[in-house]
Amino acid sequence: MSNLSGFVKRLRDIMRNDAGINGDAQRIEQIAWMLFLKVYDAKEQDWVFDDENYVSIIPEQCRWSNWAHDDKSGSAMTGDQLLDFVNNTLFLVLKGKDVKDAGGKTLIEGIRVTPETPIKKAIVQSTFSDANNYMKDGVLLRQLINVIDDLRLDDYEE
Repeated sequence: MSNLSGFVKRLRDIMRNDAGINGDAQRIEQIAWMLFLKVYDAKEQDWVFDDENYVSIIPEQCRWSNWAHDDKSGSAMTGDQLLDFVNNTLFLVLKGKDVKDAGGKTLIEGIRVTPETPIKKAIVQSTFSDANNYMKDGVLLRQLINVIDDLRLDDYEE
């Protein structure tokens, strides 16, 4: 239990420095949507392993492992670039809205859920329908993401 409380304390300490986060309710929501994407990414890796025909409902560029993971090469998004991606691409797509360029051309289609969509896929859109990114500092957001990304979900002990 001390590992969990230490993990949460690290996240809270980072978020306390961000002007956009005001109170525990916003901290919890912020942590929840990021943890959801991290866990969902790990589950999708299992589903791909079990079913070679598995197709993610999340577009490639919006999957946790493709935008959030920092391989320490210096290429991970941070600052204003990260905030812009999260607010104007990630959240739009996961809420089911298309990302368009200035001319109105669709760059990335928002996820589509129909009555036939399996629950393990439909849950993404329902999770993000009311989710918000409260953080205003992209550098602090990167720090928060890195702490969450360090979780090893394939490790039973963790």
